Amino acid sequence: MKLIVLILSLALERGATRALKLRELRWFDPYFDFALARAERLQPAGATLVLAAALLVATAPVLWISLVLEETFVPWDLPYLAFAALIVFLCLGPRDLGSEVDDYCSALAIGDRDAAQRVMTELSESRHASPRDVDAVEEAIFVQATNRIFGVVFWFVVLGPVGAWLFRVSDLLRRRAAFESTREHAVDRAALPAAESIHAVLAWIPARLAALGYALAGSFDHAWNAWRGLVARAPASLRASNDRLVATVGKAAMTGFLEQPANSAAAARNAMRIVMRTLFVWISVVALMTIFGWAV
Repeated sequence: MKLIVLILSLALERGATRALKLRELRWFDPYFDFALARAERLQPAGATLVLAAALLVATAPVLWISLVLEETFVPWDLPYLAFAALIVFLCLGPRDLGSEVDDYCSALAIGDRDAAQRVMTELSESRHASPRDVDAVEEAIFVQATNRIFGVVFWFVVLGPVGAWLFRVSDLLRRRAAFESTREHAVDRAALPAAESIHAVLAWIPARLAALGYALAGSFDHAWNAWRGLVARAPASLRASNDRLVATVGKAAMTGFLEQPANSAAAARNAMRIVMRTLFVWISVVALMTIFGWAV
């Protein structure tokens, strides 16, 4: 069932993502603002507990519906399958990564610097001096692949729809906290580390499995050597460690594997190719798990 849901959701993502804005889930913003305001008044441990509780409350409806459907129907019946596919589709976002890469490359091709800068800012979640920064665009794609795709797939396989929803809501909370922290007179800057820490914990395993996938999908020797080189470096925050790992290993996996001109558009397309090949590896593993009864 999980394999079918993943295939359906990924197909929907490519076919319907431009027509639907539902995956941005902006109606969560007032709820997040309320939770972040409460967390701001507390010490780091208390802020983390408040935000974790807020995530559990946001996840409760999906858990309740899942339990009702499981009690009413067997897990592979159509109602449960349709519900799971809808949840995973909503969680694979907030926007389709492949479509954003296409938009970025198209903007560069026609010389629309403003459009390229806008997409680059969305991908990297920060503003760069030039939208043609090759390293920055590669790193952003690998980091966003964890946030938008691999984290959702991993937690869906582990916990079903509620796992995918929990990961997506944690990422939305992190993004909202980061946005609010940049505003003048922001009240939730102290809550940002708590939101980032919660999401980083959920992303820790998917990031490492994604890095392994990049190594298998690209140049394994270069990727493995880059991974080993990271071990010797000084420890960073958990979020920075996750992002640095997937960015470094992903870029290394491209070495000598996809021959293209050294420009930002080619770098973006090559990085996306590695992401899609890694996704194929993941789906193949889920298929094998399904055959042996480890993922139903």
